[in-house]
Amino acid sequence: FDHTVTPAILDELCDSDHKSSYLSSFSCGSQSMHRINRGTVGGYFLAGRKMVWWPIGASLFASNIGSGHFVGLAGTGAANGLAVAGFEWNAIFFVLLLGWFFVPVYLSVITMPQYLKKRFGGQRIRLYLSILSLFMYIFTKISVDMFSGAVFIQQALGWNIYLAVIALLIITTIYTATGGLAALMYTDTVQTFVMVGGAFVLMGFAFNEIGGYQGLFDKYMEAIPKRTLSPIPALYNISSSCYLPREDSFHMIRDATTSDLPWPAVILGLSINSIWYWCSDQVIVQRCLAGKNLTHVKAGCILCGYLKLLPMFLMVMPGMMSRILYPDEVACIIPDECKQICGTEVGCSNIAYPKLVVSLMPNGLRGLMLAVMLAALMSSLASIFNSSGTLFTMDIYKRLRPQAKERELLIVGRVWILLLVGISIAWIPVVQVAQGGQLFDYIQSISSYLAPPIAAIFLLGVFVKRLNEQGAFWGMMGGLAIGMARMIPEFIYGAGSCLFPSNCPRLICGVHYLYFAIILFLATAAIAVGVSLCTSPIPDKHVSTGGSSTYDHNRHQNFHYPKTMTSCGRLCQGLAWFCGMNSGSPKEPELNPEEKDKDLQHLAGITEHTLWKQVVNINAVIMMALAIFMWAFYA
Repeated sequence: FDHTVTPAILDELCDSDHKSSYLSSFSCGSQSMHRINRGTVGGYFLAGRKMVWWPIGASLFASNIGSGHFVGLAGTGAANGLAVAGFEWNAIFFVLLLGWFFVPVYLSVITMPQYLKKRFGGQRIRLYLSILSLFMYIFTKISVDMFSGAVFIQQALGWNIYLAVIALLIITTIYTATGGLAALMYTDTVQTFVMVGGAFVLMGFAFNEIGGYQGLFDKYMEAIPKRTLSPIPALYNISSSCYLPREDSFHMIRDATTSDLPWPAVILGLSINSIWYWCSDQVIVQRCLAGKNLTHVKAGCILCGYLKLLPMFLMVMPGMMSRILYPDEVACIIPDECKQICGTEVGCSNIAYPKLVVSLMPNGLRGLMLAVMLAALMSSLASIFNSSGTLFTMDIYKRLRPQAKERELLIVGRVWILLLVGISIAWIPVVQVAQGGQLFDYIQSISSYLAPPIAAIFLLGVFVKRLNEQGAFWGMMGGLAIGMARMIPEFIYGAGSCLFPSNCPRLICGVHYLYFAIILFLATAAIAVGVSLCTSPIPDKHVSTGGSSTYDHNRHQNFHYPKTMTSCGRLCQGLAWFCGMNSGSPKEPELNPEEKDKDLQHLAGITEHTLWKQVVNINAVIMMALAIFMWAFYA
């Protein structure tokens, strides 16, 4: 486990007839133990499992905090106040749940669909999760990050939004396709410093401009667009609630029935979405599976948790300050004027952060913030590209072509990224107008319609032995049907805005999306448990080994290394270099029995050094206490 991927993973990746062609991906040869080879599946997708705690933590944070967070958190903060920071502080508890409870279960797999296959048996549940995960990446991650990054560049440079998207994607796709996970994680570490440092600088400028921390609380409630004080075109009958700041803007805990973020929904519904995102999503879990050992994984989760305390001050509050400084643009209400300002009629709260950067910062520092946004966009997109390539290659393409060689799988992973980008660009117009123009609400609403069934099955799969494949599959299918019954009408009728309410029937769309997540989670769990109790129990081999990092020594002895690739022309060699596959490389040495026995000790389990185990546990308690204090302080 300290140096390479276990043969349990190899057994999962390869059919019995093709194991030998894949061993180089996970070999424990003398060279692969000292460097990360991006030309193998293990090196490209799991960084050779050699990552230490600080790049793990930084990469978890950077993968999560994309440009969608800068634009979305600031925009929702400008429109509705502090409560949106609860999405960030809720994550602190679940990133710890990931490190302490879920990662030890996942050690024998590369992808989350592989875990479901090992836990329940059969292929259909694995294929279903792979396809659904890829669609969710398009709906909630890639298109959102591309749109938010383009909004920033559009405001800063005046570029056409699609020209900005294409320019950013070319850069991101190149270093994603050529680098592999190790390159992404180290790049994420640098970008995390850039993002946090640049955001602190902007926060300082903004607080100075409005008169300090107290100035935020004194002036936000007066941030009303001037256009509402003059005659409004008779075409619009605008309620004062559409442009006045909310009375509960400075409270995290809000009314359970009438508020935009009801407190029971935030505590329970958001926690369900967090289980999916932080404990079972490929993008996040893949970073932890690249860890050198379990202590490094836990320490990385703690680092990420501490960093998740910052978005309240680096994104939400600057969004609110942007409304104070530029109410006519950020809080515009007249559709025609909003169209001229930001290109959409439903409101311009999404420009809060870009507007602050462009209008407030001097030229040199404006360039720094452009770099911050580019870093946020590229780190998040690159992480998603790599993980989606992993899912498609290992869980879909490998099923369609079980005879595919390693070289073919690596190329397919890169090509899939390009196709994914094209689909996501086509989805951007939907993102632009969804949820009244509030980007972060769009992200969370889509997650609430699709993620709870996944969260339910993973949670039950880890903690309930009696859950079987029939129950898990039909639970997920039933949950998908219920979720789509809410999501499709909302897209047909539109989520609506304060000025243009949706015509979606109240029976379908009237329930807050986070309350709906609770209902969907419970319905999925009920279906899964009910079907499981009515069918035969799952074979013990799946329950006993589905989450363990077992190692079959006899099976390992039967593996042998593949033949080396034949040499080819310059064009072929150039393509191989681009894709991380060195043509004509020497055959890696096979281990002698002594080396195999020594390596078995590294792969045997998930033991931790006593001292460092205590250190990470103490830090986990401190971080949870700090998060609870912050929740109470802003309640």
